[in-house]
Amino acid sequence: MSRFRTSNLDSLGTQFSIPITVDDDGYLGRECPVQDCLGYFKITPGTGVKGPAPCFCPYCGHKGESNTFFTQEQIEYAKSVVLRKVTDALHKDLKSLEFEHKPQGLFGIGLSLKVQRSAPLPIRYYREKELETAITCDNCTLRYAIYGVFGWCSDCGVHNSLQILIKNLELARKELTLAATAEVDLANHLTGDALENAVSAFDGFGRELCQRKSVEIRFQNLAAARRKAQDAFGFDFADTLRPDEWDAACRAFQKRHLLAHKMGVIDDDYIQKANDAGAILGRRIALNQAEVETSISLVEAMGRRLFAGVLP
Repeated sequence: MSRFRTSNLDSLGTQFSIPITVDDDGYLGRECPVQDCLGYFKITPGTGVKGPAPCFCPYCGHKGESNTFFTQEQIEYAKSVVLRKVTDALHKDLKSLEFEHKPQGLFGIGLSLKVQRSAPLPIRYYREKELETAITCDNCTLRYAIYGVFGWCSDCGVHNSLQILIKNLELARKELTLAATAEVDLANHLTGDALENAVSAFDGFGRELCQRKSVEIRFQNLAAARRKAQDAFGFDFADTLRPDEWDAACRAFQKRHLLAHKMGVIDDDYIQKANDAGAILGRRIALNQAEVETSISLVEAMGRRLFAGVLP
């Protein structure tokens, strides 16, 4: 009796290397291994930190070895490829045992062995998911994509909130550039919109930063936010501003409130809080492009200080 040979199975060895390829946009899917997170994101291999580096989850900040961030779909795909290789090799080895002995003589008995299978085991192919925000990290140049807007860079671990704020302020400045050559009504709209966008960007940025430290602060009310941030973190995010710059910033935030909620019409609250000598109750606020440009610069200065203080 011949010995069963498993040459095809043995040739596979005991370890498998299964390539995980990038999608059409050059991204590779990643998944946080923390069970309470399991956040899905994507990176572009070859960008970011050069050489071996840990991986950070953009959502919860978990830090771990890169090979612990495979997605469940990638793992199931790799398992299916291995099972296909093993079963194919085993099938070939079993096929080598096939024989057929035809009957001999008048009363001979014929024997045969045929190895059959219905179909090869299927490969569990997958597609990477579409995400909402694509970012190139200013710190390490990693190209990555996430759900939402804010998150940690998965290569260097730097939070992207300041980068997002600066980009939104750049868009506000571009609106002012357009306003400079537009007809009056459009220019006024673009100028007011630039201010609203700058304040909204700072509010979203500030809230995100504070939530990283489990602190809830709203930044549309600038004076109140300054007091609360001092109480929570022990520093003043406006300490780089002169008193007149602080007054200008508060006035700009008050004007933004009127634009967003009062069609720009001055009310009692504005007169009490804005320190605006030219304000007349019931009139529209005066707003010019130079004032908004200055406000954007003040927002950027406060944003950089807040980032450095909360996430040093």
